[in-house]
Amino acid sequence: MIYHSGQDYLDAARKRVLLFGMSGLGKTRLSNLLRAHGDWFHYSVDYRIGTRYMGEYIADNFKREAMKVPLLRELLMTDSVYIASNITFDNLAPLSTYLGKPGDPARGGLPFAEYMKRQEQHRAAEVAATLDTARFIERAEEIYGYPNFVCDTSGSICEVVDPEDPQDPVMKQLSETLLLVWIKGSDAHTAELVRRFDRAPKPMYYQPHFLHAMWKEYRATHSVSEETCDPDHFVRWTYARALAHRQPRYAAMARWGVTVTAEEVGAVQNAVDFDTLMARAIDRS
Repeated sequence: MIYHSGQDYLDAARKRVLLFGMSGLGKTRLSNLLRAHGDWFHYSVDYRIGTRYMGEYIADNFKREAMKVPLLRELLMTDSVYIASNITFDNLAPLSTYLGKPGDPARGGLPFAEYMKRQEQHRAAEVAATLDTARFIERAEEIYGYPNFVCDTSGSICEVVDPEDPQDPVMKQLSETLLLVWIKGSDAHTAELVRRFDRAPKPMYYQPHFLHAMWKEYRATHSVSEETCDPDHFVRWTYARALAHRQPRYAAMARWGVTVTAEEVGAVQNAVDFDTLMARAIDRS
C-alpha cells in the first residue's frame, strides 16, 4: 500500500484513494461529499466510460433510432439537429440504455450476439478508463490544483481485473498510485440491492463466461428462446447470481488495499470523518 500506517495517511500532503464495491453502497456519495469539501478531485470511471470511450457508440445508437422517425431523419440528414447523450456523475442512464438487455425485441431486447458485442465494448472501455486514473491524478493537481484525489470506480471493476495475478496491469497500476478501499456490504445490504434492482432493472457488465452460462441456464429453466425471453426478467434473475459471483472477486481485490463496511461509510458526514475512517482501516489491515 502507498500508506504504511494510518498516521502516514493523515500526514500525507496528497491523499489518493480509490473506492470499489457493489453499486449502491456509497462510493458516489462519498466521492460527492469529498468533492464538496473543496480540495478533492472526483474521478468517476463510469462517467469517463460513457463520455470518452463509449460516447460515440451511445450517440450513434440514438441517431439510429432517430432515423426511424421521418421528421428526425430529415433533420439529421440536413444537420439541422444535434443528438448527444447527457451523462452526468449521477445519471448514467444513456450508458445503461446502450448496453441493453438480451431478448424479445418487442420488449426492448437485443439479439444476444449484439448484446455481447456491446458488453465487450464496455469491458475495453472500463479497462481504459480505469487506467486513465493515474493520468487524471496528475491533471487534477497540475491543471486544477487539487491536492487530493478520489476515484469512484464502476461496480463491475472486479469483472475486468484478475486480483489473483500480482502482475495484473490494472491492479498493479492502481495499487501503486492509490489506496484501494473495498466498501463491503452485509447480507442485508445485498438483499436490499436485489430489491432495488428488482424495482428498476438496469443493464450491467459481466464476464462473458458468466453471461453465457446464465443465458443458457435461464432459457433452459424458463423454456424460452432468444426471441421470447423477457429482457427485464432475465437481468433481474441474473443480478442476484451476479452479486454472489462478484463477492469473492471483490474480496480478492481487497487484499491489495483495505476494507471498510457499508455501515462505516454511512456514518461519514464530512472529509474529516472520511480521513479518520481511512486511517483506521489502514491500521487494522
